[in-house]
Amino acid sequence: MQYAVPRNAAAGHPEIRPWMDDADPTRAAAGEALPAFVLAASRRTDQPILNMGGVDYILGTSATPSSSLVVVALPMPAGLARTVGTIRSGAESYWQLFRGRNRIRGTYFLLMLLLTVLTLFASSWLALYLAKQVTRPAETLAVAMEQISAGHYSHRVTVGATEELGEVIHSFNAMASDLEQSRSLAETSTAQLSEVNRTLADRRRELELILDTIPSGVATLDSRLSVVLSNRAMLDLLDLHTSSTDIEHVLTDLPVDVAFPPAISEEVHRLLRRSQRMRIAGSEIDFATSSGSRRLSVTLAILDQPQQRRGYVLVLEDVTEVLRAQRQAAWKEVAQRVAHEIKNPLTPISLSAERIRRHIEKPTPETATVIRHCSDVILSSVETVRTLVDQFGALAQFPVSSPRPIELNSVVDAALLIFAGRMDDIRIERRYATDLPQVMADKDALRRALANLIDNAAEAMQGALHRQITLITGENPGRTMAEIVVADTGPGVTSDMRERLFLPYFSTKQRGTGLGLAIAAKIVQEHQGTIRVEDNKPVGARFIIELPFADMTTPENATSATAELPS
Repeated sequence: MQYAVPRNAAAGHPEIRPWMDDADPTRAAAGEALPAFVLAASRRTDQPILNMGGVDYILGTSATPSSSLVVVALPMPAGLARTVGTIRSGAESYWQLFRGRNRIRGTYFLLMLLLTVLTLFASSWLALYLAKQVTRPAETLAVAMEQISAGHYSHRVTVGATEELGEVIHSFNAMASDLEQSRSLAETSTAQLSEVNRTLADRRRELELILDTIPSGVATLDSRLSVVLSNRAMLDLLDLHTSSTDIEHVLTDLPVDVAFPPAISEEVHRLLRRSQRMRIAGSEIDFATSSGSRRLSVTLAILDQPQQRRGYVLVLEDVTEVLRAQRQAAWKEVAQRVAHEIKNPLTPISLSAERIRRHIEKPTPETATVIRHCSDVILSSVETVRTLVDQFGALAQFPVSSPRPIELNSVVDAALLIFAGRMDDIRIERRYATDLPQVMADKDALRRALANLIDNAAEAMQGALHRQITLITGENPGRTMAEIVVADTGPGVTSDMRERLFLPYFSTKQRGTGLGLAIAAKIVQEHQGTIRVEDNKPVGARFIIELPFADMTTPENATSATAELPS
């Protein structure tokens, strides 16, 4: 074996180390020959590097034809080893990292998985928490609504919430509080209403008992003039006998024309038109029953009910006995007045007769003068008695009238002519209707009745500052009868006077006999008419006469016999 050592190789222990490996170098054993060490190193497959004297040599081998092996060691550039070491170190680091990529990847995957799980958990918990913030108040609200619907109005929602849901809960609690207050108020009101209903029921029973026990017939009518309710006295007055125990429903729902006899139904229709103006109207009619003729007072009043249609109250009252008592009282007063009026002129007649007798028995120079004076006194007193008897006779028995079709306006003018020159201080106003149909009447009798009304109006205005008599002719609101109105501006009449105004010898004046209005009422009654008195606006009284038209009067009704006052 031949070898040559580089001149610049310093003495030292040679080392063999792999080229691309940082493994520990292999040193030559003590006493081991360099060629053998180098030859062994050249046979290595890990690309060994020979280091001698701090210089790195790369080994290369080549075989010769003679089967010899030539080993050559070439020095490596300075710093190459360090560079290679750095590269190798970097490569090793790279390969370490490369080999550890799966572990790093797994680590990061586990980390990301953990983060994902944590995120999902946090998101789920947050979502559940937020959902609870909505669902729990909603569930509580649902439960509270069930409690409220079950009637437990004291139940409240105590779960807190924010924003809109909090406002909903607040509103719900406010609503529940209002409902509780309303229920308490409703219970209180119900209790009060029940008490009021019981009171009303008691009062209704009392009213029904009163209606059943009063002698006046009472019936309520609706706006269509159908009977709503009536009492027992109404059936008795109408002479309707029934075995039904439900008395108040015998006439129920029947129209007036069916429920009542024609005389009463016609009077109701006539009073209906008057009640529209006066709110209450009344009159008297004669009604024939199985027990005889009765005098009935018919009164119709408007019944205004709040928020309901208008109705009426019809009252029938048997005034036969009352009228008889009034007539008896009137005739008693008539007798007293007649006795007093006759007694007054009898006294001077008696005194004058005695004085004449004394002078006849013992004549004196003044006898002729005294007899003449006493004769004048007697004649004056006799004339007074004759006037009184004539007025009484005019009331007790009217002459036979001759009714015929006449113009109403001309009769009123004829009545005014009687007072020509006697009413200079009274203003007369005429308001006559044109084209007024004729009425069937006795012109003289009707003129006398109007004259009495005009004279009464003039007397009533003696102390009035403004004196005016208004005469009006026309048709009544139903256009079924002619109407004459005599209105004054006097003090008017009271309700007590209105009831007695047409009775004989009733007067509010200091003079007169009190027969004028009674005569006027008797004349109107004989002409199948009516007379009434109303208040005049603003002051005074209105006497209203209604007479049938000529074409509505039958020959039987037009024939008038001698009329006498009933006893």
